[in-house]
Amino acid sequence: MSHTTRSSRLPEQPSPDQPSPEQERDSGPEPGTPPAEAPGTPDGPDTDAPASGADTGTRPETADTSALPDTSAASPDDGASPEPSAPKEPSVDAEKPGSATAPPGRRRWRDWRATYPRAARGVSIGTTVLAGVLVFLALVLPNRLERLGVAAFLRIPAEGVLLAALLPALPPRPRRIASYVVGALLGLLTVLKLVDMGFYSVLVRPFDLVLDWSLFGNAADWVRESFGRSGEVLALIAVVALVVALLVLMTLAVARLTDVMVRHRPVASRTVLVLGTAWITCVMLGVRVTGVPVAAQTDARIVQNRVKQVRAGLRDGEVFERQASADAFAHTPPDRLLTGLRGKDVLFTFIESYGRTAIDDPAMSRQIDAALTEGNDRLKAAGFSSRSGWLRSPVTGAGSWLAHSTFLSGLWIKNQQRYRSLTTSDRATLTGYFRKTGAWRTVGIVPGVRRAWPEGRFFGLDHIYDSEHLGYHGPYFSWTPVPDQFSLAAFERLEHGKKDRRPMMAEIILASSHNPWAPVAHMIDWDDLGDGSVFEKIKKEGKDPKEVWKNPESVRTEYRRAIEYSLHSLTEYVAKYGDENTVLVFLGDHQPVPTVTAGSTSRDVPVTIVAHDAKVLDRVSDWGWTDGLKPAADAPQWRMDTFRDRFLTAFGPQPGGSSAAPRKP
Repeated sequence: MSHTTRSSRLPEQPSPDQPSPEQERDSGPEPGTPPAEAPGTPDGPDTDAPASGADTGTRPETADTSALPDTSAASPDDGASPEPSAPKEPSVDAEKPGSATAPPGRRRWRDWRATYPRAARGVSIGTTVLAGVLVFLALVLPNRLERLGVAAFLRIPAEGVLLAALLPALPPRPRRIASYVVGALLGLLTVLKLVDMGFYSVLVRPFDLVLDWSLFGNAADWVRESFGRSGEVLALIAVVALVVALLVLMTLAVARLTDVMVRHRPVASRTVLVLGTAWITCVMLGVRVTGVPVAAQTDARIVQNRVKQVRAGLRDGEVFERQASADAFAHTPPDRLLTGLRGKDVLFTFIESYGRTAIDDPAMSRQIDAALTEGNDRLKAAGFSSRSGWLRSPVTGAGSWLAHSTFLSGLWIKNQQRYRSLTTSDRATLTGYFRKTGAWRTVGIVPGVRRAWPEGRFFGLDHIYDSEHLGYHGPYFSWTPVPDQFSLAAFERLEHGKKDRRPMMAEIILASSHNPWAPVAHMIDWDDLGDGSVFEKIKKEGKDPKEVWKNPESVRTEYRRAIEYSLHSLTEYVAKYGDENTVLVFLGDHQPVPTVTAGSTSRDVPVTIVAHDAKVLDRVSDWGWTDGLKPAADAPQWRMDTFRDRFLTAFGPQPGGSSAAPRKP
């Protein structure tokens, strides 16, 4: 009697009109699987969940029959395994909790689920929610720090809606492969967005997939020189761990969400339909939250822009080669070059990160104005006059060598590929033309160089003094190997101050205003510099860069102080050691990082010519530059690559008094 009663509760054989295999699989445990709880317990576990651990979130509506014999067992004729009328989705976790064929880890997980059903259900739901959050954040994450805000995450990502519609529609095996591929690509795209954040924060542009890989080495050098070897190692470990974690977690998250959508097709389909309709409606109505469109296409636009960027990067080499082949002075005889400067000592001096922000920003303009006014008065008292204008740099935030080579070569050197092409070519630079005349000894004071620098020969320098050859035995100031005042004093001791020497042309790099601008050196008596050991005490009195960079206003303050120090060093040097034959051209190489520029998009840097001989400045009288060390707001603004030809023209032969720059073919 008891057997007859239990048999009357057995499920019927599946038919075409019954639920789909996915629904059938979620309606109860497989035949032969021991029940997790007594029959009729409403919270009994789903012991037939997939290997991924995803839970359907539903419970059987009928009484538990898992302990009953399976009426759909193999036929007595062949003893084969039962075949349902509708094929089930293939699953890697067909093994039962106690099955000897299941991997040990999976058996333990299933046994644990059977023992702690409520906890297992919570873990399953929580993991699914976390996967959804991770994928959603990856889809709507912007690639610029300033765009991070609440509104950025109150959006409907078109890419997510499209993927939610397409992935569940694929056959089982292609679907699994596609979910892994999509997850990995989404992880890579997230890494790219994070890299873009860093590039926008420093260089105010996105990462170039073709041309920017070498910059990671420069970034590592900066970290090591600013925060030590341990800081570099920790940063490298953190970056690698983050990249690996994003790739793995994003891949698993997309695969899990795809499995959940497949097991809940009706709900998933309705959700996709609602979201798709909402996205189209928001596009048509232009719905925005604090100016940010609710209907997002962030990833699609990033990918589209990257495709264009890659194409342009691949063509850039050919474009640059054509530009570099045109040189208006390539065939000018040496005796007709730079005739207006014969007998003069010409110093081309770059001040690191000296940008327009230092002069225009109200938060620092008062102190910089005072430094420029003091320097102007000091130079006037020594018999010097000056004119100033603006140059537009090809870079901002970093990339000093690109700006230096643009200024000297007369070509727009905006990336590392162009720099390598330039320095391996026979293009003549401004410093190279000085050397070509044979009328000047050419030297370089480059304290930022701490390793072999073969490019120095390309720039036409007879002798190069790097950080190891200036006689400095004091401390580094974060990235800065040698304080500016000492670099200029070393130039005087090693070259400029020698008796019975030839006229010289010098390229001098002042690096004290290099990021991170802490600690900052200060001026001392020139006679007390010695071997630089005096700077040990000065460094200890300075600020810790890690503390400074916790507050943007502190960063801006220390940047301003560093620029003041560089300006004082240079103007004091010229006033003290310059003479009637001294000609100084000094300029910034690029604007500082956005933390300092505070939203300014300008790439302008100040440029100034200082001379004791009035005839030198007469040569540039038609340039329209401002008298003094501070260029007026409306002073001429030239691209930095135009300076070389203008300078060579102004100080070359002047037939008919003309100083117009030759036209480029």
